[in-house]
Amino acid sequence: MEWLHDLFKRSPEMALFLSLALGYYIGKLKFGKFQLGGVAGSLLVAVVVSQVGVKVDDGVKAVLFALFIYAVGFESGPQFFSSLGKRSLKEIVLAAVLAITGLATVIVMAKLCGLDKGLAAGVAAGGLTQSAIIGTAGDAIAKLGLSADETTRLQGNVAIGYAVTYVFGSFGAIIVCVNILPKFMGRSIRDDAIAAETAMQAGVAALGPDQQAAAPSLVGRIYELTTDPNRTVAEIEYATPTTAITIERVKRSGKFIEVGPDLRLQKGDVVLVVGRREAVVGSAPLMGKELYDVDGMELTMQKREIVLTNKTFDKKTIGQITAETAGGARHGIFVVNISRMGKDLPMKPDTVVQAGDLVSIFGAEQDVKRVSARIGEIIVQGTKTDFVYLGAGLVVGLLIGLVSVKLGDIPLTLGSGGGALLSGLLFGWYRAKRQTFGALPAGAVQLLKDLGLAGFVVVVGLSSGLQAVETIKQHGLTIFGVGVVVTILPMIVTMLFGRYVLRYDNVATFAGALSGSRSANPAFGEVLDKAENAIPTVPFAITYALANVFLTLLGPLIVALA
Repeated sequence: MEWLHDLFKRSPEMALFLSLALGYYIGKLKFGKFQLGGVAGSLLVAVVVSQVGVKVDDGVKAVLFALFIYAVGFESGPQFFSSLGKRSLKEIVLAAVLAITGLATVIVMAKLCGLDKGLAAGVAAGGLTQSAIIGTAGDAIAKLGLSADETTRLQGNVAIGYAVTYVFGSFGAIIVCVNILPKFMGRSIRDDAIAAETAMQAGVAALGPDQQAAAPSLVGRIYELTTDPNRTVAEIEYATPTTAITIERVKRSGKFIEVGPDLRLQKGDVVLVVGRREAVVGSAPLMGKELYDVDGMELTMQKREIVLTNKTFDKKTIGQITAETAGGARHGIFVVNISRMGKDLPMKPDTVVQAGDLVSIFGAEQDVKRVSARIGEIIVQGTKTDFVYLGAGLVVGLLIGLVSVKLGDIPLTLGSGGGALLSGLLFGWYRAKRQTFGALPAGAVQLLKDLGLAGFVVVVGLSSGLQAVETIKQHGLTIFGVGVVVTILPMIVTMLFGRYVLRYDNVATFAGALSGSRSANPAFGEVLDKAENAIPTVPFAITYALANVFLTLLGPLIVALA
């Protein structure tokens, strides 16, 4: 294995990408209904690879995690701030319950297994994957008034306990949140994530990126008029204003003629009708015979998203805007969707629109250009990232992470992860309000999340795996076994409390809250992967911020009580 050691010493990044590739391959394998997932698989492979001796700079871990957690916050900022309030009380209680049960478990197991204060604190830091406990416990040990040698020994034991238990601390949280919780609830994370997203969107069906409705709401049909309608184009189009149709093309005696509001249609005309399904179907008896393939009737329609900036429409209902807008101005345009801060608004006459809302319109190119100029600024959904906005957000987040506040002698800080999460939430929220800058395409967000988290856990495995295995050999499996209990038992107790006392009934939101209560980033990454949307992020963001405080406080408490 010496050649592998030399190879990875020359190119440690090779070990990182090898662990990612093999980890995601293993993560796809199914053992019955159990599946590791890419993050857990990568962690497992990284521990194996670490046995040949690999050293990856800790700065790589910090960068990857900052990218992951910032992207998570950015994607969920609009929903996060709209969800704060009484509805977040459950998350606060859940995080407190996990911290309390975690403390009780560590104290009881330390007494039963004869662990000293240092090992007990280290097991808490690793089993609960809260590295800050190492610092707070070390400071508390230094203030016990022990001899210098004893203080050094106990502080060293903190590191030993942490090294032995941290890997399973990450792995075990994934098992509970991704495998045990859905089975316990009897539903899948994905199904409940879709249900929650649909409920948030006021009952609008939430479709995945590769999904579309079998019966779309906007359709086009070609008709040959079998009777003389004795009506103009305008009279036909707005016979029922609330369900208008558009006549886009007319072919008469084999020739196309210019379509205008005053054009009177005749028997034998071939017309292309576009509109909402109910209006087009309703107009069929008036039109006549439907045709399926007429040369020259092809028409490309386009959809555009526009930020509403015209103050004429601000604070008005959809019904008022429709009534006050002349038929000619609306010709050929259909409002597909209106959203505010990432949430779809119901398309009802009494729905009030506001400046900053995102309006999706559908129509022919010339109509879209004409109407978009009246609404506001067109948002071009490109593939390029605004690195000015991205970089500024990360800098602000890392600066927030440097802020430290003392509670007595205990320094409390969000750290780089908490700071980047908070900054991502703020920058994502502001981007949703001002969508003309700060672009971070969905594909870029997904890459930052996937590569950031998987790369982070791989670096953890490569850095801690060898030391953890060697420590287990030296000290036996007792510490490791205690770590397993400290990892699993508080999560199971908290899961039961959340289900039966707090009444969590959605697996996706519950999994997000539970992983955040344990500050279990790898588990949260797997939950997001299973959900395939951002539903778990809001509860995670709340409990994660609280866990950084609650779990950090466990260090001195364990030293005092163990």
